[in-house]
Amino acid sequence: MADILIIGAGGVGSVVAHKCAQAARETGVFGRITLASRTLSRCESVAASVRERFGVEIATARVDADDVPALCALMREVRPEIVCNIALPYQDLHIMDACLECGAHYLDTANYEPPDTARFEYKWQWAYRERFREAGLTALLGSGFDPGVTNVFAAWALKHELDEVHVLDIIDCNAGSHGQAFATNFNPEINIR
Repeated sequence: MADILIIGAGGVGSVVAHKCAQAARETGVFGRITLASRTLSRCESVAASVRERFGVEIATARVDADDVPALCALMREVRPEIVCNIALPYQDLHIMDACLECGAHYLDTANYEPPDTARFEYKWQWAYRERFREAGLTALLGSGFDPGVTNVFAAWALKHELDEVHVLDIIDCNAGSHGQAFATNFNPEINIR
């Protein structure tokens, strides 16, 4: 069983916490689950929902994902094998630094963006590759739906179903009728940026 620290208690963080609890109950893959965010009340609300839905207790904590010493203090207390970063993309490097310092594997759902520039590339996170390798740690980047799961589906189709692929267009499924004036497929702040 792996102990996991989930950083970020927004909509996606809530889903991750519920899925980890479900996996812990059904397969025992996770031991202690801790959910941390800037707003402790959000973590506690998610923990109550998890308890009600799955009968699984998850720990909660308040942490500022921009504060590497605070992240490290929490990691030393919780001692996770893996940190699942569901915080904002401009916090990725801080969380990666804390994982390296504290010896935890790293997983995120979105790639890094600078705080004051709406632009993403993997180069900043790829620069950590050797440091993670030398520490014997894994950093799994961009594991959200797009591009993460989409890449997995596309790779599977190429390997098992298609002879070659020249172009792959991804059409987002959020165009359905949901009765909302505006619905984002990711954090609204990031989409608006």
